[in-house]
Amino acid sequence: MLTAGMRAPDFALTDKDGNTVRLSDFLGRKVVLYFYPKDNTPGCTRQACAFAGAYDAFRAKDVAVIGISRDSVASHVKFAEKYALPFLLLSDPERQAIEAYGVWQEKKNYGKVSMGVVRSTFIIDEKGVIEKVMPKVKPDTNAADILAYLNGEK
Repeated sequence: MLTAGMRAPDFALTDKDGNTVRLSDFLGRKVVLYFYPKDNTPGCTRQACAFAGAYDAFRAKDVAVIGISRDSVASHVKFAEKYALPFLLLSDPERQAIEAYGVWQEKKNYGKVSMGVVRSTFIIDEKGVIEKVMPKVKPDTNAADILAYLNGEK
């Protein structure tokens, strides 16, 4: 996994509207880049809804919020519409960004070992440098923890 102080790998992924989005499009703004396993699963839904609930606070700080998973564009459309998600969801079925950020890892679930996306968040500064890495985040508190960090509380 990447560490703070490293240049954040750029990527070109498709959003739910079919637009190509690059991390470099956000130079000059802070970015919260979060990776999650799958649309419409309990933890991922709670995490996305927490980001949606805190979205105005992120916007007030001019911070872009971007969620990335392996789900298809069509899945992202349904997920965003169902939960009124106001931020970008990017589709990474080829694991371009997922692997570049080192979040494709071995996971253990009920004794079964498999490869998958480890829920992780990166705060990227205005120059495209990773400011903070939050590995294995909790879906219910991730958005609040980031806001606390951005407010200088953590």
